[in-house]
Amino acid sequence: MKVLLEKLFQHETLERADTHRLMLEIAQGKYNDAVLASFLTVFRMRPILPEELMGFRDGLLELAKPVDFGKVDSIDIVGTGGDRKNTFNISTLSAVVVAGAGYNVTKHGSYSVSSACGSSNVLEYLGYQFTNDNDILKQQLDKANLCFLHAPVFHPAMKAVVPVRKAMAVKTFFNILGPLVNPVQPKYNFFGVYDNAIGRLYQYVMQESGRKFNIIYALDGYDEISLTGKFKIFSEKGEEVLEPNQIGLQQTRPEDLFGGNTVPEAAKIFVDILEGNGTQAQNEVIFANAGLAIQLMNPKLTTAEAIHQAQESLKSGRAYQTLKMITSH
Repeated sequence: MKVLLEKLFQHETLERADTHRLMLEIAQGKYNDAVLASFLTVFRMRPILPEELMGFRDGLLELAKPVDFGKVDSIDIVGTGGDRKNTFNISTLSAVVVAGAGYNVTKHGSYSVSSACGSSNVLEYLGYQFTNDNDILKQQLDKANLCFLHAPVFHPAMKAVVPVRKAMAVKTFFNILGPLVNPVQPKYNFFGVYDNAIGRLYQYVMQESGRKFNIIYALDGYDEISLTGKFKIFSEKGEEVLEPNQIGLQQTRPEDLFGGNTVPEAAKIFVDILEGNGTQAQNEVIFANAGLAIQLMNPKLTTAEAIHQAQESLKSGRAYQTLKMITSH
């Protein structure tokens, strides 16, 4: 680590193999908190490069508890968090709606980063039991088209940096590693980022992976399609900026997306929407994200057709049944 730290202090960059090895050594507890804090601080002072990020990702995936669902094609719908917008659980609701529409969703997530309630917080509150048991997760996927992979039970390596990250209390590159280290490594990936530069970074990393992806960045800083204004989609084809009316939906106001101040409040909003009691603004944001995720998996559909499938999943109650199937025991 001293050699690599010295390189970083001299404004040099690391090779993918360097950061891969470093991740393995961090997980083994080879470095004290002071060294780890110095290392994380360097990447606060300058952006992490694609090769460096890919090395850290490779290391975490190597150490992760493996998952094998056979030849099932699935999608992950996840944001980096960190946008500090405290929206309701848009990515998680969109995942449930996509599963209700008949598509396999292997969602990766954890506790909150930038809101009162992250995907793990709300699902745990509603009765979902976190597990890394392959058979249980596969049964959920077969039955409900949906299973949830709670990051801490799959990535024991992350434990080594938790105290330092908490003590530093600032965003580090570990915040942007989360969506990249889903142990399923699904064929389709619908990612949200809070920063244009991170969108480009993800685009580079995902192109190298060969998997299908859409990376969403709302130009006003949301890590999902917020419909509060223009949003950008990064894909293997390039970049595209769209407005809400171009996908047939109305513009929303930031206050329409408020997610509550506590986990029980957030969970109530979550269930209200699935029960058909969401506001038009809440519903349309779900339709936008779920619809474009469906279109990523099924590119023969027009945007309008894909959004219609999302609408049917919610309005028919199939999405709510999907949630009940994975949270009832």
